[in-house]
Amino acid sequence: MLIYNITMQAEWQIHDAWLLWMYETYLPYAMESGCFEKYQLVQLLETDDSEGPTYALQLYAQSKADYNRYLELYLPQIEHQSLEKWEGSLVSFATLMQVVE
Repeated sequence: MLIYNITMQAEWQIHDAWLLWMYETYLPYAMESGCFEKYQLVQLLETDDSEGPTYALQLYAQSKADYNRYLELYLPQIEHQSLEKWEGSLVSFATLMQVVE
């Protein structure tokens, strides 16, 4: 099992609208792709949130092929939409992890 982890910090002025967009748009889109079995969205604690809170979205893929399919076929569209809506107010980076146990 692989975890596609996206860590994001949303500025306070967009936070509520961005979080709603995550639940109404991003998460359904990612799950409807069929590339992931489940997800969890967590908020980082004990971090400097003076500019906005930080979240980590973890999407669980059964295989590297599923993950690659998402990157190739689905990510460009939702990434473009995210940039149009939140550019300059959202900082993010992604990592790929493997579940060991």
